[in-house]
Formats: sequence, C-alpha cells, structure tokens
Amino acid sequence: MAVADTSDLRVFVAIAEHRSFRAAARVLGVSPSALSHTMRALEERMAVRLLNRTTRSVSPTDAGERLLLRIRPALADLDDAVTEVASLGDRPTGSLRISAPADAASLIIGRILPRFMAAYPGISVELIIDGRFVDIVAGGFDAGIRLYEAVPKDMIAIRFGPRTLRAIAVASPDYMAGRSVPQVPQDLQQHRCIRYRFESGSLYRWEFEKNGRTINIDVQGPLTVTKMEHGVDAALAGLGIGFLPEPMILGYLASGDLVRFLDDWSPPFEGYCLYYPANRHPPTALRLFAEALRDWAFDEFWPTAARGPASGILEERRPT
Repeated sequence: MAVADTSDLRVFVAIAEHRSFRAAARVLGVSPSALSHTMRALEERMAVRLLNRTTRSVSPTDAGERLLLRIRPALADLDDAVTEVASLGDRPTGSLRISAPADAASLIIGRILPRFMAAYPGISVELIIDGRFVDIVAGGFDAGIRLYEAVPKDMIAIRFGPRTLRAIAVASPDYMAGRSVPQVPQDLQQHRCIRYRFESGSLYRWEFEKNGRTINIDVQGPLTVTKMEHGVDAALAGLGIGFLPEPMILGYLASGDLVRFLDDWSPPFEGYCLYYPANRHPPTALRLFAEALRDWAFDEFWPTAARGPASGILEERRPT
C-alpha cells in the first residue's frame, strides 16, 4: 500500500511553498485544520517529520526539503502529461510560468504574446519579472529567459530576438545642450551618469571595448536605479547619460528623444534565449510558445535564412 497519494503530496508542496497552512488553505480551497490533519497523517505514515511548525511560521525540515526537491518536478510532469493529452483536442490548453528580466519581458509582451494568445486562447502565461538569475526548477518555473551566455549548459536553450545585443551610451538632447560629446569612455567622468545597481547590491561598471582594448568605467552621477526601464526614464528626463540595452531605446533614438555616443566602443554580446530543463518533456504549452518565439525571431531578424539545422544559425542548444 502506498505511503502517500498525490493529493497528500500536493498538500505538502503547497504548505512548504507558502510557508503557511492558512495561505496554502486559501490556494487549495480547504480549511487550515483539514490541511493540518492531512499533514499529521502523512508524517505518521512516513514515520518522519516533514514540517517544522511554530506559532508564527512553517518551514520544511531537512527531510521535507529533500522530499520537496524530488516530488515538485514529478508532480509538474504529471500535470504536464494530463495537460498534453487534454491539448490533443482542437484547442490546446495549459499554463506557463516563466522567469524573465524586465527588458526581455517587455519584448515578449509587446511582440510575441499578442499573436500567441490570439492563436492559443486556452493557454495562460504568467511572467515573473526578476533581474536575478533564478533556479527555474527549484522556483517551480516551466522556463526562464536570460542572456544566452548565462544559461547553464545542462539546459535546452532556444535563442530568439537579435542574435547579438549591445549596451549604448545615450542621453537626451536637453542634457547634452552646452556639454561636450564623449569621444572616448574616459570622457564620461566629466558627465552626470545614471548608474545601475544589481540586486546583489553591487554597482555596474560600464564596459567598453575597441580593437581588443577593454575599459571598465566606474561612472559617477546623482542617480542610481535598480531597473533598466527606470534608467530609460531618467535619460529621457535629461538627468544624465545612461548605458542601456539597445532594444529598449531604438524607438527613442529614431524619434530623436535620445542621442547615442561611443558606438565604436560598444561591443556586442549574445542575445536572449528561452531555456528549460533537458531532463523534462516540455508540456504542449511550452513547446508551442518556443515555436512562436523561433518563428517570430526568423520573421523579424533572419527573414532570408533557412530554418533547418544547416542554416548556420544557432537557434537551439541541447546538452552534449
């Protein structure tokens, strides 16, 4: 006889993730006392304590953490299997939970999701905006979006958007009025710059490269932001020079609201990709979303390229 069924295990996962019987009860639509009874029975059958309980908090024990690590992906696979079979009908259904930084999320929302959601109205998408690199498996995500070079090698990575990106030094015409135009990175020391602080707490050093020479600048300025979109707003407001991802500012450059500097010092880096674990069969919703990303990338950026493996375009990386 099984020690636990899937309903018991889902109760445990909900409590462990929310760190609260009351919060888990709201999500599951039952009473906290019912969850407490289920957990006591589960722990008795397994002969091990899974949760530490105090009057103020609930947290997994070491045994509970190990169980959570093993069963969360298994339950997700089970849900994916059920969803995939259900999606064999005329209208695919399911949900996607994706971790992404703000600039990539803006691209997804503005350019991919309108067409994708129109084509698949039964699929819902939850975008969790986070500038940090997160463990998508431990965080319960179906997939993540990050710069290609930052994705672990054991993940399947599907590139989309520009194959390379650049950060560009920009400012508003109002800010530059009466000021000298930077000719080399060191000239930025004579300007008010909009600094960026990572969520780790460290300040970003602006990185430049030309003819094999690399220069990192600790810029100075009265304003520091932790979101790139706020850096764009600050540059538009004339508060100083920003060093911003090119896709976020192309429209403002075209309209003349921002002007660019040091183009020949701005090296390219590899663009964004969608990634997910290689050891999990992707659910139908994720497979369709990945196809939508690739189709959009070819239509937008590589319209004359062949779409097969011989195209020479690295559209997907699989662990070796």
